[in-house]
Amino acid sequence: MLQDIRKVSDTAVTGIEIQLALAFPAFQLDVDLALPGRGVTALFGHSGSGKTTLLRCLAGLEKAPHARIQVNGVCWQDQQRFVPTHQRALGYVFQEASLFPHLSVRKNLEFGQKKHSSASRRQQLEQSAELLGIAHLLERDPERLSGGERQRVAIARALLTNPQILLMDEPLAALDLKRKQEILPYLERLHDELEIPMIYVSHSPDEVARLADHLVLLNEGQVVASGPLQETLARVDLPAVFADDAGVVLDTVIGAHDDTDLLSQLDFAGGHIFVGRQSAPVGKKLRCRIHARDVSLTLQKQEGTSILNLVPGRVVDFADTDNPANVLVRLDMDGTPLLARITHRSLRLLDLHPGKEVWAQIKAVALLD
Repeated sequence: MLQDIRKVSDTAVTGIEIQLALAFPAFQLDVDLALPGRGVTALFGHSGSGKTTLLRCLAGLEKAPHARIQVNGVCWQDQQRFVPTHQRALGYVFQEASLFPHLSVRKNLEFGQKKHSSASRRQQLEQSAELLGIAHLLERDPERLSGGERQRVAIARALLTNPQILLMDEPLAALDLKRKQEILPYLERLHDELEIPMIYVSHSPDEVARLADHLVLLNEGQVVASGPLQETLARVDLPAVFADDAGVVLDTVIGAHDDTDLLSQLDFAGGHIFVGRQSAPVGKKLRCRIHARDVSLTLQKQEGTSILNLVPGRVVDFADTDNPANVLVRLDMDGTPLLARITHRSLRLLDLHPGKEVWAQIKAVALLD
């Protein structure tokens, strides 16, 4: 399905390279990035950190005078050339859906297909509508759609431009919580089924944890960190970026169900944890998030405790947080990183140091699927 908008040729050069500097009166964007050519890369940072400006430069909507941008082997900008936006093989989804109000959903989608041959248009439109769950909305006018439905139509329209990269600028920012929960499963489906890269701008740690494969942290126009999601979230030198949201993401597999106690066991490299009974079958992959504030440490495995999730680990490193009373400790659970936020007093009383064996007591696990 959707072969030509979902796939990047197996023989293509994959990867996104961005080097640019752009100065404003009170702000300067200066980045040098090498990003994967597949999967979801999240640009994360506080408002004003440069996320949207970077995305606009990538799209050609903002022209940086000194820049080099290459997407999967195709140069979009360097010192000799500047490919205009309409000639870049990209799809762009803004915060607002910006649908044509006088056109039906079907006509809005067909607008994105002008470059297609007529023979392929109908099939691709139907497949895109199925992928985003909007097939039953094709004859409606945009004013009769919910915010989440309008944004799904906007995403489908972007896909039907036959892009080699999909750019999304905080597509959930204008939606309330209910509509966000409505659209997130469809974004996850895009993550699973699209093989073209997606650059996703967000200032929501939950969205990033749920969707991203690669994470770029921006602060005041500078790249603070860039790397695979799990590794980057587990760094102890970045707590100020996430503040109270410091934590890790685990990719797990359902290992077993306990129908007596209504629990499911999630397995990962380094151990397992228990969560409430899941309807998904054994073998299903689930992504979960564990906040550092929900992890405490002990030197021996505790007995007679209500905390079910006790996992052995080894101290790797620690660093101060924005709260002077606390410290962030990175653990290694046989190859899987975990963060714990404890007090300096606890650090001293437990005599923690790199290499020391401990038990992590995980008080809460947030499922992201």
